[in-house]
Amino acid sequence: MICAQRRDFLRYLAAGGALAAAGTWAWSQRSAEPTWPRDFYQVPLQGNVRILHTADVHGQLNPVYFREPNVNLGLGESYARLPHIVGQRLLDTLGLDANSPEAYAYTSLNFEAGAARYGRMGGLAQIKTLFNQLRAAAGGVANTLTLDSGDLWQGSATALWTRGLDMVEAANILGIQVMVGHWEFTYPEAEVLNNLALFHGEFIGQNVRVKEEALFGERYPQLVEKYQGRGLFDEDTGHAFQPYTLKKVAGHAIAVIGQAFPRTANANPPSFFPDWTFGLREEDLQALVHKIRREHQPAAVILLSHNGMDVDLKMASRVSGLDAIFGGHTHDAIPRPIAVKNPNGGTCQVTNAGCSGKVVAVMDLAIERGKVQRWHYRMLPVFEQALAPDPEMQAYIQQLRAKVYDPSIVESRAKPYFYNPSRIGKTYAAILEEKLAIAGVTLYRRGNFMGTWDQVICDALRAEYQADIALSSGVRWGTTVPQGHWITMEDVMAQCAMTYGETYVMTMTGQQILTMLEQVADNLFDPDPYRQSGGDMVRVSGLNYRIAPNNDLLHRISAARLDNGKALVADQSYQVAGWAAVGRVPTGRLVWDIVRDYILRQKDTNQVLQIKRMNHPTLIGVKGNPGLIDYAGELV
Repeated sequence: MICAQRRDFLRYLAAGGALAAAGTWAWSQRSAEPTWPRDFYQVPLQGNVRILHTADVHGQLNPVYFREPNVNLGLGESYARLPHIVGQRLLDTLGLDANSPEAYAYTSLNFEAGAARYGRMGGLAQIKTLFNQLRAAAGGVANTLTLDSGDLWQGSATALWTRGLDMVEAANILGIQVMVGHWEFTYPEAEVLNNLALFHGEFIGQNVRVKEEALFGERYPQLVEKYQGRGLFDEDTGHAFQPYTLKKVAGHAIAVIGQAFPRTANANPPSFFPDWTFGLREEDLQALVHKIRREHQPAAVILLSHNGMDVDLKMASRVSGLDAIFGGHTHDAIPRPIAVKNPNGGTCQVTNAGCSGKVVAVMDLAIERGKVQRWHYRMLPVFEQALAPDPEMQAYIQQLRAKVYDPSIVESRAKPYFYNPSRIGKTYAAILEEKLAIAGVTLYRRGNFMGTWDQVICDALRAEYQADIALSSGVRWGTTVPQGHWITMEDVMAQCAMTYGETYVMTMTGQQILTMLEQVADNLFDPDPYRQSGGDMVRVSGLNYRIAPNNDLLHRISAARLDNGKALVADQSYQVAGWAAVGRVPTGRLVWDIVRDYILRQKDTNQVLQIKRMNHPTLIGVKGNPGLIDYAGELV
């Protein structure tokens, strides 16, 4: 089958099917021809209902490189439990060979060699081809349900420049039927509602409500008129969006409940969504499951979630009546679902579908006598080399990248037309394909504590503002540039593109810095998953410290020192640079322009960008943790 796909792919090229999108490689450029199992993408239907699931694509239309984390610590109940197992231990847990394509897809082991052999992953044109095959194998669209767990509209330059509309149209071409949100809410409410009006599927969320002051205040008539039913689903319950939907799949009723990221208002600027509020709302979810079971008698009830994997696992253990949770947010590729016993004795299958389009999850349900009797799950890595691009999706992407950049686009909250004049008159592709430097080391983001891309971003901020310390949020989106590859402007935007990319410099005391580090560490390592944010530790440049993840709040951070070796003094003031402020609107240059300029200045005469120093914290008390391998900093 794969050979046939390759022949079709070559015929497509010969027939003039243009693959001019940035960075698409020809077959002959691969360093080694990989071998694929004959049935790699052959997935016969095992049951009568097929569910396709994606999550956290983050605006990535084209195939990308993405290095999985070498640090994903699990503590307490999460110790040695997926997703907190990395490297060889993960392969052993899953029964995978270290030389297999899946080892490259699911671990950071031998990443550069794997990248050279297996190439880029994801790409919506490739995913569309795979969706077509999976639907056909299930007997057609009527037997399938296609879900997305959110973070679809943000994470790339084209998503930013089109205000997410590029991903809305891509979702329509993919045939996504139901989705939930998180970074979707970092566009202003009016833009979110405009995008939803153009989305062919359903946007649901049982835990998103209209604030009482908006619902019952003087603005209520204007609120109803503005939303036109799209952001005020039920004025009696206060639901901003439809809380659930019922879908007929292969003649069976499947209920899908939506769960948006519960901490959106803490993690992102509330100014973008002044009328909406979020939360876990576990009791409301339980009541809703009971209501759906009582009133509709569906064959299955599933939760489409953006909670994060650990939160989903806890929720599955506390909410009765859920058959499965299809999750997102923490970017964990879970090839094998975790079965969780819920309070009524039933079992809920919990999984998460990775990020950046790297994988597609497939769950087949065998529904008999009105309920799920059996299920079969498979996660499929999406290899660019193994899947011919869908012509419709590829043509759409090419057309999008041929658009001319519009300088009137609102790129900054601080200055409505705060843009780089050098972009005027250029196409999206021309801007994004600009080569900046050759990566002296692999540039990646994922990992609980630090990534090489984060170091570059923080170093650029320090240089821009001559600051003592620079900070960058521990977000998990962003692609990878393998060592020896050109860094392009598209790569920079993949780390930075958001609606609040303004930068700042401010004065902070040593105590304020320490308190901030403690609070972020608690968001990551609090033993209660309901109190975690699902991100990683704040990234720093110019500062080194020790962290004991197993300790309690305010007792994790110690021995903080500047790069010059001087101790951080509690009552001394320091200049701190940063970006992506949640509570205020800085007026500094946009971060992607700062990073671009820094890379161009710092590359050597051979066009190579090296990182002079990594600010890895020293880790205390986690030796032997199965969520940790090849840590470049110290272990105590």
